[in-house]
Amino acid sequence: MPIAMSVALFGALGALARYGVDQLIERHTASVFPLSTLVINLTGCFLAGAAVGGLVDRLHEPTWLSVGAVTGFLGAYTTFSTFAYETHDLLEGRHLALAAVNVLVSVGAGVGGIFLGLLLVRR
Repeated sequence: MPIAMSVALFGALGALARYGVDQLIERHTASVFPLSTLVINLTGCFLAGAAVGGLVDRLHEPTWLSVGAVTGFLGAYTTFSTFAYETHDLLEGRHLALAAVNVLVSVGAGVGGIFLGLLLVRR
């Protein structure tokens, strides 16, 4: 399968997954804190670590599959721009502590998620 087609197909699935997770979380929470974006980005980081460690490093899957899964699916599933925009909204709304928590947890736990995903598949 051509890589560009793989990225497009996996990207469509990632966008749908992101929308579904976002809607599920938003229906069950009522907070100014952007929990759905945090959950999406952290699960995406974990999955990226697992996918790179598993599909690329360990299983040596075809390029179309690994690039489609990581760049397509996870690229569409995760969202740095929404994280940045929602952090801006928290700052603009004078929710300084929530903005700080959002940044620190997103970055710290995101990097931790990569490590955890890699660790689990490299065992």
